[in-house]
Amino acid sequence: MSHYAEVIGDPIAQSKSPAIHGFWIEKLGLDAEYRAQLVSAEDLEAYCDHRRQDPDWRGCNVTMPHKQAIMPLLDRLEPLAKRVGAVNTVVKAADGALVGRNTDVAGFLEPLQSLLRSQHYFRMARIIGTGGAARAIIAALVKENFTIVLAGRNTEKARGLLEELDPDGEHHVAPLDHFADTTDFAFDDREGCCDLVVNASPLGMRGQPQLAFDWSHAPPGSIGYDIVTDPVDTRFLENARGAGFDTIDGLAMLIGQAAAAFGHFFGVEPPREHDAELRERLMA
Repeated sequence: MSHYAEVIGDPIAQSKSPAIHGFWIEKLGLDAEYRAQLVSAEDLEAYCDHRRQDPDWRGCNVTMPHKQAIMPLLDRLEPLAKRVGAVNTVVKAADGALVGRNTDVAGFLEPLQSLLRSQHYFRMARIIGTGGAARAIIAALVKENFTIVLAGRNTEKARGLLEELDPDGEHHVAPLDHFADTTDFAFDDREGCCDLVVNASPLGMRGQPQLAFDWSHAPPGSIGYDIVTDPVDTRFLENARGAGFDTIDGLAMLIGQAAAAFGHFFGVEPPREHDAELRERLMA
């Protein structure tokens, strides 16, 4: 049997990870496989125990709702995953240990690299959501000197998250519905500033309620970034473009984090020169 990796979650049928990794495996001609595996919360510990004993298993990507629950079941955590407090990639080390990693940070930042190479007077990100993906995004943006406005249904949870991830930062929290209605707030001159609006929640995902965000809350020149991948073009992004803002969709982060994980699983870098073809396949 060829060696394999997989993505686990509950639900899992919507995951595009098998298509991404499968595309790269095909392009490279590897004797390998990447699967999707439904794993419930009750079965997560048994899953880890079983895969630890499987000589053909190279690791897994971890999606909702297991990014935090899997952490105490692993043998080691890389420093970034420990700092973020969430694991989205598990790799079997040479000694057989299960090592938790976080490639969401690298994946989220990848499409922003050209922007972040520029100098800015001020950087601010309005982030919607307080789950495992939000933890990685907050950690990523704090490192890039962003001031965070974190919105969630539970403002105490949001405040606790900011205090955990950047206790010395001057960040802010807001209730989720704060951004739902139109505002006439007069933003100052944002030239030379960098503003992001990030949906780090499942809102807008197929089968979930839409995210109520009125784009009058976004300063001029903001970029709308939605990590939802089903659908790829969410109403959040459609409304952003309608209001004149540039956008980044969830495939950018998904492909970026998958690329970082692929090297850990299969020992070679993915062929990123085929990204345009990969996108076409994922959106077909």
